[in-house]
Amino acid sequence: MRLYLSRPGLVSCAGNSLDDLFNACTDPQSKSGIQVYKTENAAVKKQFLAGRCRLPLTHTTRVFSLCAAALEQIRPAVERALGRWGAPRVGVCVGSCDNGTEWSVPAHRAFFAGGGFPSGYELDFQSAAPPADFTAGFFGAGGPALAVSTACASSASALARAADLVQSGVCGAVIAGGVDIVSDTVLLGFSALEAVSGEITNPFSKNRKGITLGEGAAFFVVSKEPLDGGMVLSGYGESADAFHMTAPDPSGKGAEAAMRSALESAGIAGGGISYVNLHGTGTPLNDSAEASAMAAVFGECGAPASSTKPVTGHTLGAAGALELAICYAVLAQTKNPALPLHRWDGVPDPALKKTALVDKALSPSTEIRYCMSNSFAFGGCNVSLIISRDHGYN
Repeated sequence: MRLYLSRPGLVSCAGNSLDDLFNACTDPQSKSGIQVYKTENAAVKKQFLAGRCRLPLTHTTRVFSLCAAALEQIRPAVERALGRWGAPRVGVCVGSCDNGTEWSVPAHRAFFAGGGFPSGYELDFQSAAPPADFTAGFFGAGGPALAVSTACASSASALARAADLVQSGVCGAVIAGGVDIVSDTVLLGFSALEAVSGEITNPFSKNRKGITLGEGAAFFVVSKEPLDGGMVLSGYGESADAFHMTAPDPSGKGAEAAMRSALESAGIAGGGISYVNLHGTGTPLNDSAEASAMAAVFGECGAPASSTKPVTGHTLGAAGALELAICYAVLAQTKNPALPLHRWDGVPDPALKKTALVDKALSPSTEIRYCMSNSFAFGGCNVSLIISRDHGYN
């Protein structure tokens, strides 16, 4: 498989550009963008740690504002794609989990208070479609516009569907990525599951206590021919645990299958991977299953790996695309290459299979050629993406 990736556009609590985000992930002195978030619902007075984007709200909703800020950064690549293939053959694939809480929560409050929904409110606002429709309209893309909602793997799944559309010849290029916001609904839901940490998430530690939520958006243009950037989506793999609605298969077999499928798609062995961006949520079950899968695929020594969620927060449906963007930045380095740091308390869990965590500022001794990004979601939806540098790109 050989599909081209444009330089990504993104926003996050750790930076609103690829360079700023990568600096936050690699500089041991950088400060986290995760701060105290107080619920906006007066009836539920709680506070959490969460990563919210710092940018002006330019559209009717926060989710559209995040989309617009990230999409504007890829405008040159999109315009080249529109000029090369025409609007009908430029598609859209957007992953998200939120499903319109910015519309539905106020509308339902109005319904319960007065017996009717506000004028103009439609049930379609509760679907996964609005971010995809917004993205298509933002550039006038006329190809298929697909909304993908596979929980925390949503934008990774969206990139896989984009690859399918381009490889099949349906599209010459696809705008692909994801967006999600921090909201009361999401925070209180994860809190009810007892999955939210009272401290910044501490992945793969013996002392891990759960996730820290974040928000963000990240988008690429996936295309048949290079548009900019010189990176290639080399492979992807997907699997389904079919085990539990929220918990992963504790054996890690589903995650292992996704990684092995991605390696087969890319035509490389595990030893060819220079860096793995872990799903690494900091929950007891996720980290245990992922550690087992990593050990099965990469062996005891393993590939250098880190979770960047202590920097960005867990951006849910946007996580796959945002973390692939971090892998893109790893490959884009030309001098003094560094890998994203694994930020934790340094206390390993003896119950976990050993993972080669990059927890010190160091430079790899060999050229970085392939990076893998893992997204392992609720429902056992597993996606692994592999990105590489295109050495034939000028």
